[in-house]
Amino acid sequence: MKICTITLALAGCLALSGCQTASMSTGARTGEFGCIAGTVGGAVVGGLAGATIGSGTGQLWAVGGGAVLGSAAGSALTCT
Repeated sequence: MKICTITLALAGCLALSGCQTASMSTGARTGEFGCIAGTVGGAVVGGLAGATIGSGTGQLWAVGGGAVLGSAAGSALTCT
């Protein structure tokens, strides 16, 4: 996979993770960093895992799917 494709996939993951909001009751932001870090970390790990599967267009779909599933798993594990 070309470095440009990996860079674009990771940039997309970071852009999507910026839409993540944490539900805080009193406006305290103590757990927000952990939530964002878990979501972004999961997206990166999922994207890298997807990069090892397939070739060509199928590999691109695997990277995207891995990033989406990884970010969902990271969010579920770290966000309350």
